[in-house]
Amino acid sequence: MDTDLTRQIRKLNQAHAYTTIHLHEAVGRKAGLPGTDHKYLGFLLQKGPMTAGELSALTGLTTGAVTGLIDRFEKKHLVKRQFDKTDRRKVIIAPNTQKIMALLEPLYKEYRRQSELLIASFSAQELHIIERFLSKSVDIMNETMHTLNDK
Repeated sequence: MDTDLTRQIRKLNQAHAYTTIHLHEAVGRKAGLPGTDHKYLGFLLQKGPMTAGELSALTGLTTGAVTGLIDRFEKKHLVKRQFDKTDRRKVIIAPNTQKIMALLEPLYKEYRRQSELLIASFSAQELHIIERFLSKSVDIMNETMHTLNDK
């Protein structure tokens, strides 16, 4: 089923992926962080305090890369290293949620506003189709990453 529409959807999906990378690179630069470092703050905001090993597992970064990431975040007071109360050998990375939100919210404000307007322009049926496509796309990407990581 390789129709013109299918090829166009593939091209748009690829353009969406590339544009997403460029957007996050621009946000990162504006936030004073290299590359897409700011995206990793999202894991901390979403999941809360965690160890460097847990962050490494979530991001797919090596533990060495995560240590550098945490160092950069700590320098900007976006996270704080804390000793685990039950095991002082274990270090917990705690996000400074207020500082992170103050840094990133203004950079995403207009994008978020326009995205919400776009979403509101679709019918409930169309939104279910979009949701299904995105959900299945995420599943496929996760399966591909697991396959690549297992090799």
